[in-house]
Amino acid sequence: MNEAPSESRRRVLLKISGEALGGTGGLGLDPDSFMRVAGEVASVREVEIAIVVGAGNIARGRDLDLPGMHRCQADEIGMAATHVNAMTLAAAIRSSGRAASVHSGLPASPSISAFSASRVRSLLSNGEVAVLSGGTGNPFFTTDSCAALRALELDCDLFLKGTRVDGLYSADPEIDPDAVRIERASFAEVLRDGLQVMDSTAFTLCSNNGLPVTIFDMTEPGKIALALLGSDIGSRIVP
Repeated sequence: MNEAPSESRRRVLLKISGEALGGTGGLGLDPDSFMRVAGEVASVREVEIAIVVGAGNIARGRDLDLPGMHRCQADEIGMAATHVNAMTLAAAIRSSGRAASVHSGLPASPSISAFSASRVRSLLSNGEVAVLSGGTGNPFFTTDSCAALRALELDCDLFLKGTRVDGLYSADPEIDPDAVRIERASFAEVLRDGLQVMDSTAFTLCSNNGLPVTIFDMTEPGKIALALLGSDIGSRIVP
């Protein structure tokens, strides 16, 4: 079976933060948020879709500061928390009428498959949505880094980073009212100007491998579907 995307279909990696799936304050599991995301993903049949989920709504490794807890253990807890979001999102996508499965870089429950790039590529080619949890399976790597790595392993054409802002800015628009929105930039320009896009490991992976990145506001209804379809929204970072 040919694992590469068909000529008529694009393959994209969508990164979703845990906060976008949470309720008040971005915490917990918000059914309405899950169903909205799932409905938009399920509606886009023209595109092969892999999704990496974070777990900021449940537990973030770097925020766990318990006495005697090593950073490695804290990160493992954060990675395990992503399973909850992934399983819930996959169930919501299936209830919206599209096949979906969960694959993890970290050993998990019987309903979650161990991540295999070749296996997931085959599933994507057959129209199934692959929800990816467990991060890279290693501590010290963010879910942004996981998303960039998985996008490359799965031969994705585009990395979509869903956030709470509508693109790339010269500064954090939630802090600096004078921040200027940048619609398009090269990786070199982002690096030169010190713009905050994602963590440095994820940025380097995308830059070195020529993987374009689109940053968009996923909190506005309809924007996820538009981003998946390649509409001109948000900001694009290109080689």
